[in-house]
Amino acid sequence: MANQNAKGIKRLMNACIFSVAGFKATWTHEEAFRQEVILFIVTTPLAIWLGQTNIEKLLLVGSMVLVMLVELLNSAVEAVVDRVGLEHHELSGRAKDIGSAAVMMSLAWAAVTWSVILLF
Repeated sequence: MANQNAKGIKRLMNACIFSVAGFKATWTHEEAFRQEVILFIVTTPLAIWLGQTNIEKLLLVGSMVLVMLVELLNSAVEAVVDRVGLEHHELSGRAKDIGSAAVMMSLAWAAVTWSVILLF
């Protein structure tokens, strides 16, 4: 970890710089994240247009934010597993499968949220 002794505003600035680097790395190396960002860009105006209340709009947009958040975490797990070694290992495969399952659950939750709000 770079500059662990940073405090106050300097620490916050470093955190922002590292976060931007994380977004850039994920955008560059993860096609699924790029697809989910495009989905977010398409669905956000739809959510604002189709949601009847502020809560509905928040739930529609928030479900898509959740998908991207879970994808970021999944990508982090995959990067660490790949860093440890690219050879097949049962635990490495399990970690990647679990991360993938989390992304699938977030997508299913987004689908349920959109369906319930738009159909009922």
